[in-house]
Amino acid sequence: MNEITIIGLGAGDIDQLPLGIYKKLKNTAHLYVRTEQHPVLQELQKEGVSWTSFDEIYEKNDQFENVYKEIVESLLQQAENFPLVYAVPGHPLVAEQTVQLLIEAEEQGKIKIKIEGGQSFLDPIFGALRIDPIEGFQLLDGTSFKRDEVQMNAHVLIGQVYDAFSASEVKLTLMEKYPDDYEVTIVTAAGSSEEILKKVPLFELDREMELNNLTTLYVPPIHEKENRIKEWQTLREVVAQLRGPDGCPWDKEQTHTTLKKYAVEEVYELLQAIDEEDDDHIVEELGDVLLQVFLHAQIGEDNGYFSLEDVLASVTEKMIRRHPHVFGDAVANNTDDVLRNWQTIKAQEGKESTKSLLEDGLRTDSSLLTSFNYQKKAAKVGFDWPEVSEAWEKFEEELQEWKVELQSNDKEAQTDELGDLLFTVVNLARFHGLSPELAMMQANQKFKRRFEYIEKCVNQGRRSFEEYNLEELDQFWNDAKKLER
Repeated sequence: MNEITIIGLGAGDIDQLPLGIYKKLKNTAHLYVRTEQHPVLQELQKEGVSWTSFDEIYEKNDQFENVYKEIVESLLQQAENFPLVYAVPGHPLVAEQTVQLLIEAEEQGKIKIKIEGGQSFLDPIFGALRIDPIEGFQLLDGTSFKRDEVQMNAHVLIGQVYDAFSASEVKLTLMEKYPDDYEVTIVTAAGSSEEILKKVPLFELDREMELNNLTTLYVPPIHEKENRIKEWQTLREVVAQLRGPDGCPWDKEQTHTTLKKYAVEEVYELLQAIDEEDDDHIVEELGDVLLQVFLHAQIGEDNGYFSLEDVLASVTEKMIRRHPHVFGDAVANNTDDVLRNWQTIKAQEGKESTKSLLEDGLRTDSSLLTSFNYQKKAAKVGFDWPEVSEAWEKFEEELQEWKVELQSNDKEAQTDELGDLLFTVVNLARFHGLSPELAMMQANQKFKRRFEYIEKCVNQGRRSFEEYNLEELDQFWNDAKKLER
């Protein structure tokens, strides 16, 4: 098996090249380079050194992933005939995807490789920018990095930003977190005689970025919380500070129990915003719901019982486990298949517990939701009316029983029969795919809205409620209904 020797061309010109690497490049019979767009190669060409470059592969592929794979496949084919040297910009083990693919090939027994170093661009960049990496820094690949990978409180270096198109993609991703006019630095040929540092506002990045293998984008850190408000950890820091020794007296006093009512209120307000189809309001209310999650997680951490990481691990593990058609080998061609898989997995999970099927259905702040949950859980194991018509018959039966009981003076019995009647109404809602909780919430909102119109009409008439008869008030109610159409 022949061997591929991988060497780095460094981050600058030929003066930065180690003597041993220079000799290897001068004397090799079979030199392959990822790209010939490098000042070292330009100098070596003057000295009569020749090579085979893979630049043409870049021109015929739209995806960098395909470029790297094709380069490696070509190298493996050539290595079957003779040992060769493969040269890449910078250091072979710093931001060089083709080298990582060659290492994988070696682990699979396809080739032997030898890595002989080279200077990475990191040291000269740290020097050029005058930054200390111990403060925290990230090295990201401009061809594939995601918004959530960026840590705004760290020095961020983004390599492999090859041209205006890739610079545009990087710009748009960064602008999801950073201000549009945030100042970034384009670093070219750091540490060499051709070193250039150019500061530009983020929104102009793709207008200034040029095709250059020696170019890196630097995004300086933001330490102030108020300027990092689009990061998850910032909200966590804020909540921790609110409950800290010098925090807010109210926040420090809260417990899981005292916050229960706020969680319910925030969810109701979110539902209202969704009904209003008001995106800005939805964003605000989602934030309020999220705050409740972070507060409970912080209380758990303060008490030493659990942390936000435990919450994230629990829900993430559950989502992966219950979606084997996405994260595993199961097949789900439609929504029905998904729901069947979901229920099967939930049932298997339930076998590991001896608690009642109804136990998790209790909602102490909502009797309607509790009834709805109990009925759903019972129906899943077959305890349910086969047809909705039978549920309607049960409703009529309970209605008659309540009417009969109302003729007595037994308030306890009347309340008991009313509960049975309401339970059947919830059951009917379930059969018809409706949420009784949402229906009741909308009914309350509608009553409030219409009654406030009645109040407005009464006040405009400069009379008190007592001076209007029911017929007049009912007319105001009907007027309010007409305004809603």
